[in-house]
Amino acid sequence: MEFSEPITKIMQQTPDVKSFRFNRPESFDYKAGQYILVTIPVGEEMVRKPFTLSSSPTEKDHLEFTKKLTGHEYSNVLDSTDTGDILKIDGPYGKMTFEGEYDKIALLSGGIGVTPMISICKYCTDLKLDTMVTLVSSNKTEEDIVFRDELENLENQNKYLKVVFTLTRASSEWQGCREYICENLITREIPDFKDYLYYLCGPPGMVKSVESMLENLEIPDERIKKELFTGY
Repeated sequence: MEFSEPITKIMQQTPDVKSFRFNRPESFDYKAGQYILVTIPVGEEMVRKPFTLSSSPTEKDHLEFTKKLTGHEYSNVLDSTDTGDILKIDGPYGKMTFEGEYDKIALLSGGIGVTPMISICKYCTDLKLDTMVTLVSSNKTEEDIVFRDELENLENQNKYLKVVFTLTRASSEWQGCREYICENLITREIPDFKDYLYYLCGPPGMVKSVESMLENLEIPDERIKKELFTGY
């Protein structure tokens, strides 16, 4: 489905991450974890890039995507937009989805790769599903954690949701995990890890590393869904 909508709200999530919200057309249906293509004018060209929806299908009045501001030309143009500016949208796309079909899922994200994961967490919480969900969000520093407050609120609302933040460049004040997503972290935080289906999203190097780690833990390929996020 292709449509155009004005931006209704812009939220600064971290120093270099913004969320962009706009009205959801009544006929637009999507699954948690899917992405859209957003077209904006860059110079004299219309340029299209993919963004996972950080909103949930249960949120009927709006759509939202979230962007890390990388300093590239497209990113700079999007960063300069304001409420009322028109976005051209095409979608939804993507197969890394969740519709309640699995009893236990692990969402392993790196940086801005958390966007499909929060959509899934909202979906499970809003529908009061009894799916066991463990989200591991890996970031460099505490200020890089996207959706921290929102995820902690969802965890408080959903007894089946466990949120784990881990930092690779943590300050001395950080009380949480201080490691990359590794075998030790998975086996510690998900004792019955072999019963889970895994969703991976983040930079290509992170996804490849985590995929290799899961292979070492004897998780079969058919129990892994993945999506790569690259900067632009």
